[in-house]
Amino acid sequence: MDAIGTFVCTGCDIGAAVDVNALEEAAKEEKSKLFVTHPCLCGPEGLAEINKALDDGINGICIAACSHRMKQNEFRFDRLKVACERVSFREQVAWSQKPGDEDTQMVAEDLLRMGLARVGKMELPKPFEGEIEKTVLIVGGGMTGLQAAIAASGLGHPVVLVESSDQLGGYLNDVKDLVPEQPPYDTVAPNSIGNVIAQVEGDSNIRVVKGATTKAIDGQPGQFDVTLNNGDTFKAGAIVQATGARPYDASKLDTLGYGTSPNIITTRDLEKMVKAGALTCPGGGQAPKRIVFVQCAGSRDADHLPYCSSECCGTTLKLVASINRDFPDVECAVVYRDMRAPGQLEHFYLGVQENTGAMLTRGDVDKVAQSGSGLSVHVKDSLLGDDVSLDADLVVLAVGMVPNSADGTEIRELMDAYGRIEKNESESQVKAAQEVVERLKHHEGTEILNLNYRQGPDLPVLRYGYPDSHYICFPYETRRTGIYAAGALHAPMDVAQAIEDAHGAAMKAVQCINAITRSEAVHPRAGDISVADFFLQRCTQCKRCTEECPFGSINEDEKGTPQYNELRCRRCGTCLGACPERIISFPEYSVDQVASMIKAFEVPEEDEEKPRVIAFLCENDALPALDEAAARKMQWNPWVRVIPVRCLGAVNTVWIADSLSRGIDGILLIGCKSGDDYQCHYMQGSELAKTRMTNVQETLERLTLESERVKIVEIGRDDYAKIPEIMEEFAETIDDVGPNPYKGF
Repeated sequence: MDAIGTFVCTGCDIGAAVDVNALEEAAKEEKSKLFVTHPCLCGPEGLAEINKALDDGINGICIAACSHRMKQNEFRFDRLKVACERVSFREQVAWSQKPGDEDTQMVAEDLLRMGLARVGKMELPKPFEGEIEKTVLIVGGGMTGLQAAIAASGLGHPVVLVESSDQLGGYLNDVKDLVPEQPPYDTVAPNSIGNVIAQVEGDSNIRVVKGATTKAIDGQPGQFDVTLNNGDTFKAGAIVQATGARPYDASKLDTLGYGTSPNIITTRDLEKMVKAGALTCPGGGQAPKRIVFVQCAGSRDADHLPYCSSECCGTTLKLVASINRDFPDVECAVVYRDMRAPGQLEHFYLGVQENTGAMLTRGDVDKVAQSGSGLSVHVKDSLLGDDVSLDADLVVLAVGMVPNSADGTEIRELMDAYGRIEKNESESQVKAAQEVVERLKHHEGTEILNLNYRQGPDLPVLRYGYPDSHYICFPYETRRTGIYAAGALHAPMDVAQAIEDAHGAAMKAVQCINAITRSEAVHPRAGDISVADFFLQRCTQCKRCTEECPFGSINEDEKGTPQYNELRCRRCGTCLGACPERIISFPEYSVDQVASMIKAFEVPEEDEEKPRVIAFLCENDALPALDEAAARKMQWNPWVRVIPVRCLGAVNTVWIADSLSRGIDGILLIGCKSGDDYQCHYMQGSELAKTRMTNVQETLERLTLESERVKIVEIGRDDYAKIPEIMEEFAETIDDVGPNPYKGF
């Protein structure tokens, strides 16, 4: 920007903490053409000052006031006409440093120089000008897919619903009753799937395609090109995958005897009997007198499915209630490890207990065997005694659910591979395990969507085979922008949860279409209209950007040259951090901009005994934690200069090399926690930063500097109290290590 104005707020204790007028000289050094102070910059009069400057030709503004996370509506300007940088004087100066102190003044002057240096290198973004398709594709015609279709249609969007079988409804077609969803919650509810199907088929805004699967999906959100295996082609703006789950393979449960007797069945088998109104023992055709239900059959078991499948307890309670109603002479015994009946389901649990034909007991079933003409269920540590056997005519195994995005063997392999990585036994073992994870999480042989993505044909999965997501901050988002998982494919859940999930996913799909129509990114940088620019003339086809992009935004041609899909991009900047040639930049976030910030602030000489530390803080967890610490008036070391980054994965190692070679004494990187629950908003930023630190160590060795000068710390958003401690401890380390020998060069 060639016409920059500086606007400094003196309110919120800023004016009392620093000499605001003395900042004007620093602004002039960075070529600021205008310097304005105001006691309430976010108020009508302060905003009028800024708007007047914009009318007079200012095209770049640096606002030194509160954190850029605050007052976003007030400081919202036309991003296509003006570049804006926010400098956090309130949180990083007034509220966290000693007022009137020399060091505090230096912090303010340095932050202002850094902000002005950055806005001077900014460029104005350009809006996306292509056509955006409004249609929502729903893959899967069970309850979840049907409800998602109804929700998307209700929001005014055309819907194409694709179902692989010749009938809508999924497994609920074989079910008579549902767990109650309305008061008094103590009796079963009728299955409503028929009414839901009729509603979908009667909606002129929904096109249903049965007996078809997705053969290929190309493109990006707003511009997906969909090809079905029946030859049908169409465009879609967003996708909801609702392809459900299936029962775990009960034949793997040796001790529970499945397959050894026809009278040992699963809850799915029993559902069909109840629906048909014929409750019989498959082994002889006679009506059972006693049915024993075995809960957690393969679930919450390290040798099978380590997770709770969520719906098993409710399904068993429902079947017991249905049998008591339709076959009152049949006794039902339920052996559970824990009966999980959250929320209103507790009323249903109590209602089932009141049935005279139902008995429920806690215990562990370790064996089911033939006993005469019937079966014997051996139970340990039960409420009935330490070691008891229950006679049964029919044994029903409440097996867990496996997502259709993976099979049981793959889940087992994924779990083992993740376990080997966590143990970190040897470099070769970890590498082999990582190869297994990459192969399976990107679907080798279990494709459903068949995406034309460099990183694989389907939604990446976690260790249990469910599609990758960030369950804490955006539960419907996946690592494929514009594609949303819903229902039992998304996570283990019952019908009521799946209906809610369907509506949530449909709303996110519509939200995505609306956002990209405005050229905006979706969560977590919602509203960002900037997209990356690739200077391909210098590209060496190293493929790091295509491999490391968390959202599969970048494909590549046969030579390995990146092919950027801007509507898939979440603007995290991971590609920018990955690129060794520094050919990737965003209009408001580039290698040059941050490098200019590093060069802008003053580095005192060694004899001044004022070390300097740069702290790169992730904007999603670390920076909010910093702001919270400041709001609580916690003070931190004045040697630190904070540079917010989009993600630690967006930190290019050249910034660290530039900092150290310039004489800066230490580099602190603070980012989100890594792990399977993906505290990191961009999935693996902290992990990528750690990997890249191997290059940093080489840089330190080349510069003959101590490794202690660079440190990575992971924190959660609620770890605000740790921020001052982290900075103070690192400052003490730098003090012990001594000044950077490159000062003055």
